[in-house]
Amino acid sequence: MNGEVIIFWVTAIFAVVGAVGMVVSRKAVHSALWVAFTMVNLAILYFSLGAPFLGTTQIVVYTGAVMMLFLFVLMIVGVDSSDSLLETIKGQRLVAIILAFAFGSVLTSAITSTGFTSATGLAQSNEATGGNIEGLADLIFGRYLLAFEVTSALLITAAVGAMVLAHNERWAPRKTQAQLQRERTLSGHPTPLPNPGVLALHNSVDTPALLPDGTASQESLPTAFKATPQQIEDGTNEVTS
Repeated sequence: MNGEVIIFWVTAIFAVVGAVGMVVSRKAVHSALWVAFTMVNLAILYFSLGAPFLGTTQIVVYTGAVMMLFLFVLMIVGVDSSDSLLETIKGQRLVAIILAFAFGSVLTSAITSTGFTSATGLAQSNEATGGNIEGLADLIFGRYLLAFEVTSALLITAAVGAMVLAHNERWAPRKTQAQLQRERTLSGHPTPLPNPGVLALHNSVDTPALLPDGTASQESLPTAFKATPQQIEDGTNEVTS
């Protein structure tokens, strides 16, 4: 076994372990870290195969930009918040399992029915086009130009759609500091409101702050993260116990 084979088996095993860890992890942050671990191993595999541009792109763009963006979003939403395991639509879990097995069967059938020819290697492919970057440019802006442009149009459409959905139309002038101070004083809270997670076991934005008497303060939560009575009761019981 030469060095290339050893690197392949090590990185391949680590990549599969990271993929399995992403699926079985209960916390979203752990899943994101497992995905980053898998991407790093894929980048090492690219470098070992003589594709430095793909390996660098894998680390800089996917691991360093996309996955860190996922982690930042999870940190803002709250790393301690957990998704409900209750089915909002009856039978959706069974349908998801059936579709997953069907997709796996179709994918396995497509792979096994494909005919493979002898591999030529990246060295010969790079020599034919003048290098790894030149070969990728020839494929992206040549044979797969239409697919590349359609994908870029979809990404731009998704970005514009996200901005439109997140846009909040302002129908009144922005309030001044004096107006905000008067409204806060008249509302019965002359002092600043407590931040989410104050005196609680968790400090995420979806955890209500606890008042000195042990009750939860709904006013400490943003509008999108108002807690349910059951969540308030659970948080109070955890702290008082």
